[in-house]
Amino acid sequence: MSGGFLVSGAIGALLTATLPTHTTPSTIVDPPPDRIVIEVATVNGSGCPKDTAEVAVSQDNTAFTVTYSQYLAQVGGGAPPTAARKNCQLSLIVHVPQGFTYAIASADYRGYASLAPGAKATEKASYYFQGSPDTAARTHNFSGPQEDNWQATDVTDWAQMVWAPCGVQRNFNINTELRVTRGTSSPSSTSYMTMDSTDGSINTIYHLAWKECPGR
Repeated sequence: MSGGFLVSGAIGALLTATLPTHTTPSTIVDPPPDRIVIEVATVNGSGCPKDTAEVAVSQDNTAFTVTYSQYLAQVGGGAPPTAARKNCQLSLIVHVPQGFTYAIASADYRGYASLAPGAKATEKASYYFQGSPDTAARTHNFSGPQEDNWQATDVTDWAQMVWAPCGVQRNFNINTELRVTRGTSSPSSTSYMTMDSTDGSINTIYHLAWKECPGR
């Protein structure tokens, strides 16, 4: 996927700081009826080589999905040390109808884990606006033995949501990471963790919340 790819929908931020009063949205509203456009500025990382990550959005502007086809971290089985950690950073430009702003209420991550007894794995996600010093990170840990699909959910309480600045265009960045460590497992064992879509059902979904900007 390259810069300039446009899709309809919306995306938000999962941060922990508080915006200045003059940019704080007012009342909660339903998703705006106008067309919303996401422009994918960049997709970079060892977990999402060119053309291996896709963004799709819901028709009602309440969620969007990122699907991967080569996002896999692995240890053992002759895998090089660099295979133990994979990451993907999405930088997105969000065109929101005038008078509205958005936040991520929750994010669902899914994949498959094959972890030998004693092996460990981590899924981590960070969210931030371009130019902002505030970054929110959520981490989920897994331990072997495991041979099954996995799911992790990041949830932000309503009072702690931080909204995109009203009237200012800022790229929104999502940086995800998968890491697998051998731990106490046998050196001959292979362990891996994926976040991909090889069976068409494993993906990452972000759920949105909306508010009106002051003075609308």
